[in-house]
Amino acid sequence: MRALFRCGASRKRSKWEEIEHEAERLDLLPTWDTPDNVLMMQAFEWHVPADQKHWRRLDKVLPDLKDIGVDTIWLPPGCKGMSPSTNGYDIYDLYDLGEFDQKGSRATKWGTKEELLALSLTAQKLGIGIYWDAVLNHKAAADYTEKFEAVKVDPQERNIEISKPERIEGWVGYDFPGRGEKYSSMKYHWYHFSGIDYNAIDNKNAIYKIAGPGKNWSQDVSKENGNYDYLMFANLDYSNQDVRQDVMRWGEWIGQQLPLCGMRLDAAKHYSCRFQKDFVEHMKRTVGSNWSFIAEYWKGSPGELLDYLQRMDRQVSLFDAPLVYRFSRFSQTEGADLRRIFDETIVKYEPQHAVTFVANHDTQPGQSLEAPITAYFKPLAYALILLRREGQPCIFYGDLYGIQGGAKTSSPPSCGGKLPHLALARKLYAYGEQRDYFDRRNCIGFVRYGNLRHSSGLACVLSNGAASTKRMFVGKQHAGERWTDLLEWNKETVVIDGQGYGIFPVLAMSVSVWVNDRADGRDRFGHL
Repeated sequence: MRALFRCGASRKRSKWEEIEHEAERLDLLPTWDTPDNVLMMQAFEWHVPADQKHWRRLDKVLPDLKDIGVDTIWLPPGCKGMSPSTNGYDIYDLYDLGEFDQKGSRATKWGTKEELLALSLTAQKLGIGIYWDAVLNHKAAADYTEKFEAVKVDPQERNIEISKPERIEGWVGYDFPGRGEKYSSMKYHWYHFSGIDYNAIDNKNAIYKIAGPGKNWSQDVSKENGNYDYLMFANLDYSNQDVRQDVMRWGEWIGQQLPLCGMRLDAAKHYSCRFQKDFVEHMKRTVGSNWSFIAEYWKGSPGELLDYLQRMDRQVSLFDAPLVYRFSRFSQTEGADLRRIFDETIVKYEPQHAVTFVANHDTQPGQSLEAPITAYFKPLAYALILLRREGQPCIFYGDLYGIQGGAKTSSPPSCGGKLPHLALARKLYAYGEQRDYFDRRNCIGFVRYGNLRHSSGLACVLSNGAASTKRMFVGKQHAGERWTDLLEWNKETVVIDGQGYGIFPVLAMSVSVWVNDRADGRDRFGHL
């Protein structure tokens, strides 16, 4: 479909000009009846207070999130981590959702299992789906050490061994004393892992590859650093059948414990792609064929991501990390060419499998993958993921509610508090065919024409330079209507002319979203 909207240099009338001509003649525009736009929200940021009240906080705000158009939430890792103050990516026990007294607390940082179940029930009643953050690459905070053979590898080229096999002592023994054998009798030992980064004998840090029959790094992982199987803590070995079976059983178990609609696969480039594919297929077969999976495979360019998507038989979607880096770079580059904003992104090449986002817990200030986006550009970026038809957008808790932390990491809600307006605009008006007006370097626009259920449509104009205007066709059926900026940053009124065109202004370094001032739902924006 993309080629349909590309303007060429030929004098021959473009396809869109033919559509406009026919629409003017018949006084209508084509309409496509599509489902309501779905919107995901990442329901945490890195510095959420470690007060064990987050499940309760989310439970209270779910109705508000539903009101602005949020349909699914991505919860933080809810399995027991190494301490009550950590976010769960330092995972200890997959089967402890805040039920057992382990690692300093019964509850996780987020709350108890009972509170998680209550949150899930509220979400289910509201029709909000839940994605679980599945941390399957490693384990942390072992219960005891074990001795075994290992070799040091070059941290920059992990396929190169830089020592002879030696006897080391590592934190790799897991017997889960607080849980015992409830839910799973599996205990973990050194042979269930492929690598660690600490030798307790001499208190030395290095990357150690565990030695033994059949022991090696997984070969179907990212080739960064030669082989990027090892990421952190005790690295799970998915060539071990006991490990595979336990994690498969856990997937079935959590699907029975909670009314989930899918999972986020954390650190997907660091563990076996073959196992991930088997896991996804197993979950769809045993838990629900309609489950969705989103992989966090972090890479700034699309090539390796597209290869991963192909190896997964497109049974997952991907977070569009390349798009986030483009948002960051464009926001900090004076006069950046907005016409090129989607170049070399997942949403350009695989729009049906791209989860678009502007920020997350890893890219927020102070984090390891920080991708700063200047304040003026945040609403432009959100307009580009929320109001266009390509991609599956995800908004960020830290952008909606603000980010806590120290002086260098805190920030207020982004978009001047207008992110709820952009989310609701998606739910009410961003439907139907789309025409791009990507014809000027520093001022672009696009129109959504609506469908049978959502006929209003919208016009969006963005500028990363001076104030400007853009003449765009919205349809002759809108002739005489008065369109206003629902963000209220631009106070003008645009009257659609008899041919269905409007001249839509935008302020400098800003975005405006223009909708008929009498469109259904316009009164809802005043309450946000």
